[in-house]
Amino acid sequence: MHLPATLQATITLPSSKSICNRALILAALSGRQTQLENLSDCDDTRVLVRALQSEEEVIDIMAAGTAMRFSTAYFSTTPGTHLITGTARMRQRPIGVLVEALRQLGANVEYAEVEGFPPLRISGRALKGGAISLPADVSSQYISALLMVGPTLQEGLRLRLVGTILSRPYIDMTISLMRQFGAEVKWEDDATICVAPQPYRPLKEFRVESDWSAASYWYELVALSPDPDARIVLPYLFENSLQGDSRIREFFIPLGVHTEFTTEGVVLTKRKAEATEVFRLDLSEQPDLAQTLVVACAMLRQPFHFTGLQTLKIKETDRITALRTELKKMGIRVKEANDSELFCSDFGATELPPNAFVSIDTYDDHRMAMAFAPCALRYPNLRINHPEVVSKSYPSFWQHLESL
Repeated sequence: MHLPATLQATITLPSSKSICNRALILAALSGRQTQLENLSDCDDTRVLVRALQSEEEVIDIMAAGTAMRFSTAYFSTTPGTHLITGTARMRQRPIGVLVEALRQLGANVEYAEVEGFPPLRISGRALKGGAISLPADVSSQYISALLMVGPTLQEGLRLRLVGTILSRPYIDMTISLMRQFGAEVKWEDDATICVAPQPYRPLKEFRVESDWSAASYWYELVALSPDPDARIVLPYLFENSLQGDSRIREFFIPLGVHTEFTTEGVVLTKRKAEATEVFRLDLSEQPDLAQTLVVACAMLRQPFHFTGLQTLKIKETDRITALRTELKKMGIRVKEANDSELFCSDFGATELPPNAFVSIDTYDDHRMAMAFAPCALRYPNLRINHPEVVSKSYPSFWQHLESL
């Protein structure tokens, strides 16, 4: 893969998968009358659209974790019997916390094969609801799935989160979207969310903004580009975004990328990097940015220590192991600690020369492919294996790179 020495482009990113999939569930729960505009063309959104429209008993959500969690809660509250399944990797991803919570609310959910994992057999019905507790460090998608069905429960929902809350921006995104669809939902205190038993109301139309997670790869390209005049324009990103990953604009300041909001869109340009001995970040609220930041720092030879990565091991792949394995191919030895930290402070003399041939495996993980693609600016003989995995969230990624 070869990338140009100059970097000047306007790129229209896919819409936010996180907002799309929440809006799809909320539109379905409010009566399917809302006109959703700018829906993502990614796999995760397509499979959820198909699931919500399907009249079949068996629903295959493939590798879409968001669709698995959200549809499990949705079909638990919707009349009918369904078997929800997915890829081999999806059948290895735990879902017991969500199933147990739904059972406490009155749902009829059974494991079709292995206890604690998909596929699930669900007989939907009206649920009583009430008060339940969840560990606060579970995936925010479990919490969002429960919150979104809260208004449909006979007694509403009072959800207490026990411990340190991870990925809170995604929870707040869910709450904000629920309110737009007429739900009465609020934080009662720092650990408790209350949802009133009040029906959703459809909206005339709802437009989805572009995806800040997808923007992160363009931040990485600007940071790694040798072009001092590099300039990337990204339309339809909002300064006051619901997306927690919008903080990428802060995270890349020390790596030499400046963000400006203009009438064209977000404009990325190069600035002098703010040299720091060790770049430290807690990414517990932005775990999907970890791969981009780890790879960017590795290519810039910027020592780093990132914490809050405990959810990375149960993503599309074990992202902690995958990152370490692939960077080791370039002679960069990243260390891990506590199943939740990645760090590297000594890049040493084992790095590959720039003309080396490097072949990156992607592990069925879209973010591995996209996070490593900018490395072609350092290693022109870079190869990305199974590049088609980007269809999960950013199907036009390679075409956008070609347009450069």
